[in-house]
Amino acid sequence: MNDIVKCKICENSCLPSFKAKIMNKLDIQYFCCQSCGMVRTETPFWLSEAYREPIHMLDTGHLKRNILTSLQLKIFLSLNFPPDHKFVDYGGGTGILARLMRDLGCNFFWADKYAKNIFARGFSADELKEKVDAVTLFECIEHFDEPVSEIENIISQSNVIIFSTELIPSPPPRDWWYYSFETGQHVSFYTSKSLKILAERFERQYLKIGNFHVFAPANRFSQTRLGISKILMIGLSKLFQRCIKGLTWDDFLLLKKNKTLDS
Repeated sequence: MNDIVKCKICENSCLPSFKAKIMNKLDIQYFCCQSCGMVRTETPFWLSEAYREPIHMLDTGHLKRNILTSLQLKIFLSLNFPPDHKFVDYGGGTGILARLMRDLGCNFFWADKYAKNIFARGFSADELKEKVDAVTLFECIEHFDEPVSEIENIISQSNVIIFSTELIPSPPPRDWWYYSFETGQHVSFYTSKSLKILAERFERQYLKIGNFHVFAPANRFSQTRLGISKILMIGLSKLFQRCIKGLTWDDFLLLKKNKTLDS
């Protein structure tokens, strides 16, 4: 393996950063871009095995995250899109978010390469013939080995992309829960600079609204409405976390200690 590889975002040099064991058996090299700060794995030859279980047992926050996301997304869409618009949830898993959004009155459709649509059956994006008004990608972009080509495909479907991902700290830590070593599914990790560069490659503006990231044409959104959206979404998140603490994180830590994750 070469000691220097090219960044998938800005095409500058990535240097080896650290090695880690993924899926409890593979020693994998991680690289860090010296320009935009993006961190990525070596070429992920293990993905077919990693996605035998699309929703891993360690994702204890799956339902809680979708419930909160649906409420925040309802706020954002209501303030920034007319009510009759269409949306696609890309990488939508079992269809939970698409179903929740439809239950909240938003015309959502489902798409996913790996998971089976259970909760949004009858509302597959395959049935759509026209472009939609926005595509959502929640906890998805970190799964992309080729983010530029993936985003290029998505932008062909919509001018606006709304997504979530955890930004990697600088300098990149050796041990970070979001690497998801146990699952092997997270292969790309972004900084705000790398996301800005990615947006600019498609002549889009990069916006951060609460814990949402947005790629959109310049001046697509009213700054006043974005400001109101951010205040309401952050407030909702704080209220949600305060009222519903639960065992999500404790269960995640408990399962990480379990030596029989594959059972």
